[in-house]
Amino acid sequence: MDIRCPISPQSTRFLDRLRNFIRLRGLAYKTEKTYVFWIKRFIRFHGRKHPESMGTAEVEAFLSHLVLQANVSVATQRVALNALIFLYREFLGTPLENLEYEAAKKPKRIPVVFSPDEARRVIDNLKGEFKLVAMLIYGAGLRINEALRLRVKDVDFGMQQLIVREGRGRFMESGYDLRTIQKLLGHSDVRTTEIYTHVVQKGGFGVRSPIDQAV
Repeated sequence: MDIRCPISPQSTRFLDRLRNFIRLRGLAYKTEKTYVFWIKRFIRFHGRKHPESMGTAEVEAFLSHLVLQANVSVATQRVALNALIFLYREFLGTPLENLEYEAAKKPKRIPVVFSPDEARRVIDNLKGEFKLVAMLIYGAGLRINEALRLRVKDVDFGMQQLIVREGRGRFMESGYDLRTIQKLLGHSDVRTTEIYTHVVQKGGFGVRSPIDQAV
């Protein structure tokens, strides 16, 4: 069972004092283990020098090392940073000032985009409500949550468009990929785009839905 080991309150060992301090703060045991792990790794990196004899420069060197040599992720470097900030600001009472270090970068992920033929084959192999949701996502450019939240009153048969409520950014979006129309027209607010599509009585047909071409 993963439980805390008892530590004497009178212990003078640095890590014992640190653990007792963390426990008095009421932090979770998982947090205690994480902080102690990174603080020990920091101390070892600098040849077991006492943290009280180190400061901003040593922390910067360690954080940069994690990226340049250890090749850690953004999240891992952030955890290490949080542990060292806690060590110096909370435990030692000497906050780190103006930290400058090599920051980990999120890897750029190139999205996988289906060709029209691939999308059609996927949709053709679905049935029932699953096929309907897939067609909405592909044909109207909806996100999964937007498609699942649609109600009957959100379908405008007259304008042949959909009304997406509480979309990303918390504004109303509508039509067959109305975001594309908004971008093409250069409107900062999608509501302006809605006015244009209603005036010309074309709804979202300014941009043809890819599902219309696939079926």
